[in-house]
Amino acid sequence: MTEATVTLRFTQGILQAAERRHIKLPAALRACVPASGRTPLAVQDKLWEAYCSAVDDPLVGLQLGLGLQVGHLDLVGMLLMSCETLGEALDLLLEYHPIVGEGGDFSLRHEGESCYLVYQPHYQLRRRERVEAVLACVLNLANWVSGGAFCAQRLQFTAAAAAPLADYQQLLAAPLQFDAPDNALVFAPALLVTPLIQANTQIRDQLKKIADQLLLDMDRGELSTQVQGLLRDHPHWGKERVAEALGMSGRHLVRKLQAEGVTFKLLRSSLLQRISQECLQRGETLADIANQLGFSDESAFAKAFKRWVGQTPSQFRDGSSH
Repeated sequence: MTEATVTLRFTQGILQAAERRHIKLPAALRACVPASGRTPLAVQDKLWEAYCSAVDDPLVGLQLGLGLQVGHLDLVGMLLMSCETLGEALDLLLEYHPIVGEGGDFSLRHEGESCYLVYQPHYQLRRRERVEAVLACVLNLANWVSGGAFCAQRLQFTAAAAAPLADYQQLLAAPLQFDAPDNALVFAPALLVTPLIQANTQIRDQLKKIADQLLLDMDRGELSTQVQGLLRDHPHWGKERVAEALGMSGRHLVRKLQAEGVTFKLLRSSLLQRISQECLQRGETLADIANQLGFSDESAFAKAFKRWVGQTPSQFRDGSSH
């Protein structure tokens, strides 16, 4: 799998927080931080571990997240600021958050009188602290770009509270829920139309072009090969299951494949065609092939095969045997 990375500016946010606390992180670890480009997620993992161990405060992640500035979010921070409404900013966050870091994914869902901006981390090391940092940062940013008009219904975390509730509330001006189903910032749908104080559509459009190019540069790799490898081992898997195995959301997978000039549907269809042809040449039954490839029955498989090859499975088998 292509190595996941984090923007160098976010890494610098941790280094600067350490300096403010007069913490000396290991020289060998600091030497692993690149002078330019992006930080490998593996290095970011070690920085979090070293920083949290040195601070020895259960709310260290929360404090770091609240201390992050727009600039630590790289181009994405400036892009979100320039949006016209909070809803537009959230849409762009869903699209461009990998520029900040590929360690997790955002999604947005509506349930009744609430919107849930859900954060799903893919890392394990210092997971609680890092999730608290991300959601605290997003809450802080929402308050700032809206000129204080944003009001969260609650912040919720899948982990248990690591400190007394009063300690959390002293840092966060929002109701809290722990041991929750999702890590999420929850707010009223009416807030989606909240105007942003730094809105500038011309700057937004220019930044989007730059962000698109950054994503394209990040996505150049062999993702399609990885997807095909997973589908060959698990031909019945769909897009979401493949994305999960690759540590990303289905939406992120689609975008990354598009950057390579392919679609998930095309990759899966071409691979299933090759597998089915191999199976037919080996003399396997239609029922076995249909079951192996995840079709509901022989008829569904036969129709798909005719669409791929222009022949029925029987015609193909007869032609291959001559």
